[in-house]
Amino acid sequence: MIHINNVMSRFISINWSFLCLMAGILLFSAQSNAQISVANPSFEDEAADATTPQGWHPCDNMTTPDIFPGFWGVYNEPSDGNTYVGIITRENGTFEQFGQRLSSKLKKEQCYRTSIDLAHSIIYSGYNKPIQVRIYIGSSKCDKNQLIFESPVVKSMKWSTHIIEFVPDAEHEYFIIQAHYSDEPFNHKGNILLDNMKPLVICGNT
Repeated sequence: MIHINNVMSRFISINWSFLCLMAGILLFSAQSNAQISVANPSFEDEAADATTPQGWHPCDNMTTPDIFPGFWGVYNEPSDGNTYVGIITRENGTFEQFGQRLSSKLKKEQCYRTSIDLAHSIIYSGYNKPIQVRIYIGSSKCDKNQLIFESPVVKSMKWSTHIIEFVPDAEHEYFIIQAHYSDEPFNHKGNILLDNMKPLVICGNT
């Protein structure tokens, strides 16, 4: 009887461990499925001018960001990792923008949340005025189908984290980041710096 009890006790113990392991795997799987990863979210690459960091693609001609620090008089420290990117607006009404294809499609009418760090450089080879950034999602490369975030005009050299919360109007899978003018009634030469973007998670998940 004692032997049988010992066997049963060991059997229960083994099965409890197995159940705990399976529960952990299922929880990890659920958490993984609840977020959409961003390739190279901190824009890590070799510092270079007119270069799109790995994992991202340029949109249209003359829209390539710069990878900092070390060019055009921009020496701000990164908020995360070793490098970050800067994008500009021009007096002729053009601006820089770039994007990427996300790891999976955004679901229609599902609330998502992410964040990005923004800053300004007081020197950027003449493109020195503060501007804002706009972020879009789209159904194909560089298409700006839905505006999901418009920052305030960023004037500080200190990094600030900006929360982005949105609900897609369709199953978009592309992410587009665009430099944009402030509310002043004329085009001008400005810059904004970006770093440390977080994965897209379902609202309410941490």
